[in-house]
Amino acid sequence: MAEHNDLGKFGEALAVQFLQKNGYKILETNWTFQKAEVDVIALKDNILAIIEVKTRSSIDFGLPQDFVNTKKIQLLVKAVNEYVISNDLDVEVRFDIIAIHKEDKNFNLEHLEDAFYYF
Repeated sequence: MAEHNDLGKFGEALAVQFLQKNGYKILETNWTFQKAEVDVIALKDNILAIIEVKTRSSIDFGLPQDFVNTKKIQLLVKAVNEYVISNDLDVEVRFDIIAIHKEDKNFNLEHLEDAFYYF
């Protein structure tokens, strides 16, 4: 597996640990619908958190969250609509980003709740 794929999987594992420590129930990881992949779907306090995890080895070219583009957001929204309907959920939906970047020998994690909105 390519090094960047390993970094991405590592970041997703860190994100899941962080979410579980903070009271989230993990419902799905790497859930796919058509062309969309949702990194983490979690539930807390009747809020369905749709979490895009972005991990970078450095921030030389920008913050991890800067790499969530409009096309990705559109794909996530379409996928999540399907997830909510197919699972007959009555929940509030929130889109989050967990941004992780390496600094020296440590990884910094930032949980951005309500990171983007859709219409």
